[in-house]
Amino acid sequence: MKIKTQFQLSFMMFLEFFIWGGWFVTLGTFLGSNLQATGAQSAMAFSTQSWGAIIAPFIIGLIADRYFNAERILGVLHLIGALLMYMMYQSTDFGAFYPYVLSYMIVFMPTLALVNSVSFNQMTDPAKQFSFVRVFGTIGWIVAGSLISFLNWDSTESVAQGMLQNTFLMTAIASAVLGLYSFTLPKTPPKIDKDEKMSISNILGLDALSLLKDRNFLLFFVASVLICIPLAFYYQNASPFLTEIGVENSTFKMSIGQMSEVLFMLLLPFFFKKFGFKMTILAGMLAWTLRYLLFAYGDSGELVFMLIIGIALHGLCYDFFFVSGQIYTDTKAGKKFKSAAQGLITLATYGVGMLIGFYIAGIITDMYQNAEGMHNWENIWVYPAGFALVVALLFALLFKDEKIEYQQ
Repeated sequence: MKIKTQFQLSFMMFLEFFIWGGWFVTLGTFLGSNLQATGAQSAMAFSTQSWGAIIAPFIIGLIADRYFNAERILGVLHLIGALLMYMMYQSTDFGAFYPYVLSYMIVFMPTLALVNSVSFNQMTDPAKQFSFVRVFGTIGWIVAGSLISFLNWDSTESVAQGMLQNTFLMTAIASAVLGLYSFTLPKTPPKIDKDEKMSISNILGLDALSLLKDRNFLLFFVASVLICIPLAFYYQNASPFLTEIGVENSTFKMSIGQMSEVLFMLLLPFFFKKFGFKMTILAGMLAWTLRYLLFAYGDSGELVFMLIIGIALHGLCYDFFFVSGQIYTDTKAGKKFKSAAQGLITLATYGVGMLIGFYIAGIITDMYQNAEGMHNWENIWVYPAGFALVVALLFALLFKDEKIEYQQ
């Protein structure tokens, strides 16, 4: 891969995750503090990510793999996203906000598969090269979170004044930039001739479902769905949790997780090679259990170090499960259906699993809320810790380790 191409892909990843991290991290706090949303309403807002992920495989399978270059679709979706994000910036109540966030997630979630497809298309050895491109996405997320805290939008006083609203304007601008930039990216043409005779399964991009005939991939797919149930608790509750217990500059502190992600992203190829796919995935699962236990029993006083360690585990949690899973999926897909396969795993993780997870997290969060609007966070965090442990144990027992090889 040429240096110029690596730079182009790296900047694409930087913007992609700057956009996501620029508003999604503080969404829970914004909803509760500025739109007076309940736990159930917050779950509805976060679940739009899942609906977008469920629709994503159909968009990718129908368009990216068959008719148009992936980088062009990426550009169009981000330009539409910029407009929707601006409308979210102008919303003043949950009823007005929800349709825009739902529409935004429907156009944003397919872009996660598209940036992977554009990247993998340029690489000769994704298992070695992908992490060094993807790490710039992590850096983008860090920069977004650090900027929010640097501008003091997430302080107690600023949250009360509605300053978190500015995150949507910042993200709208970044989305417009990536939309235009996408048209300069290396060409990623469709893998299938548009004149090729297609069945209904072909048209809907369901070809990748054939991967589920592989027992190991089926187990990985099911584990991906299940582990994302506890993951939803983190996305929905981490920012409100830290804000409620009095942790200042919580958005910057949460970016420590992405800082650790840089380290673990660089370590991933070596761990992957030495210990194999199964142990890599298993390490990521067990890290989720440990993180939630640290959240349950830490506090903003003498035990704040437990919260920091829990946040810092994000690199291990995310990279060793999601990034290695993306690589594993790419090896299983074969040449024709790489985009559809990435869309399928997005469906499993950010779609079905987190849709269930957000619903459960909303119920449990409201269950442990008192009359003053405060929460019993210890009880809340124990639930995802236990669930992640059960999933890890089942995966360890049922999944047979295998050597990762690319199909030609």
